[in-house]
Amino acid sequence: MISGLTTNTDTIFAAATSPGRAAIAVIRVSGDHTTALLRQLAGPLPPPRRAVLRKLRRCDGTVLDECLIIRFSAGSSYTGESSAELQIHGGRATTQAVLEALAGQPGLRPARPGEFTLRALLSGRMDLAQVEGLGDLIDAETELQRRQAQNQYDGAVGHRVDTWKRRLTRSLALVETELEFSEEDLPADLCHQAGAVIDELRADLEAELGGITTAERLRDGFEVAIVGRPNIGKSTLLNHLAGREAAITSSIAGTTRDIVEVRMDLRGLPVTVLDTAGLRQTSDPIEAIGVERTVARAENADLRVFLADACGVGGAGLEPRESDIILCGKCDLGHSGMHDGVSGLTGEGVDAMIDRIAGILSRRLSRVSAMTNIRHRNAVESAICALGAAAASLAPPLPCGEICAEEIRNALKALDSLTGTVDIEQVLGEIFATFCIGK
Repeated sequence: MISGLTTNTDTIFAAATSPGRAAIAVIRVSGDHTTALLRQLAGPLPPPRRAVLRKLRRCDGTVLDECLIIRFSAGSSYTGESSAELQIHGGRATTQAVLEALAGQPGLRPARPGEFTLRALLSGRMDLAQVEGLGDLIDAETELQRRQAQNQYDGAVGHRVDTWKRRLTRSLALVETELEFSEEDLPADLCHQAGAVIDELRADLEAELGGITTAERLRDGFEVAIVGRPNIGKSTLLNHLAGREAAITSSIAGTTRDIVEVRMDLRGLPVTVLDTAGLRQTSDPIEAIGVERTVARAENADLRVFLADACGVGGAGLEPRESDIILCGKCDLGHSGMHDGVSGLTGEGVDAMIDRIAGILSRRLSRVSAMTNIRHRNAVESAICALGAAAASLAPPLPCGEICAEEIRNALKALDSLTGTVDIEQVLGEIFATFCIGK
């Protein structure tokens, strides 16, 4: 159970599947009165974790549906409470009728968004990082996002935090031993040993911080900007990648004046591809704004694909970086140059370009962290800051064990916030606002 928060005693229910016509709809119920309430609707129930076919009836005996019921005892369910799942026929009318029948039962109310998972958190069935991983798992659009979310949902963050906390607790014990028993015959280097642990852990956390940046990009998606001079085939290439007319194309230079974004799955990577305004100096004030926006957005993109022509590559203050890809645009017209070609019209070179994009971005994932968002980043940064202060407090000429011990406790508190052991009330609303009702 998480300190400072208590579970609600209400019994709740909600549909766990999307509304609409389907073979099966699942309705979840959780709370102390689950079994008694279901007996009123379905009669005798089976032992926990055994599916049984039952007819659901209104109070007047009218049959609502014939369904499978599976119930779970407290301590062995998703929420940690007594709960059940009703697998009913998935028509809209049937689902609505069953939900209305449940709503008419005393002591039973509809669940709020994410309330089943909140109860799992409060009962200790999962930690806060696992809850965030579950949310990411539901939202995952690509295979790599799914793997990352599954890793977090499986408790990877909690395992890392436990390891760090054990090391910090050891260093705190060394410092406090020297403070409490300073007049005893103790080894003279206890604080020195603690300082070594602090320095090693701070280095580990700083390395983790770099991995969080990459994990955030994988979670939110990479940005790849297609850039180049006007009428070099950028919009046609974007349309080919999207498989639809996402951008307007014409033979008139300067047609694209604003950034067009298309989100897609490239070899399992979540990527937003940007079609941008042609890079050139122009007296047209509207086009000039588009070029300015292109340069600003491309500067912040994870990767740029420059389309070159006989006049070269780049322009308007935007030049390729070493990590960027340079290709000859409109290679279907026979343009030759120093670079490989690509054509959005015929598809020539597109697969090779996608392979290069995926290869570059995948290599950046080699040090990806199990932590994936800004809340994790802030907690790790706070722990690093506290450990830096702890290390400084042990430095000569006036080392201070009291300050060191307090800063170690601050670092422990920051790490505890990663898994929700402390200070989580202010983030719960934001996290669960994104959950669906039946989760």
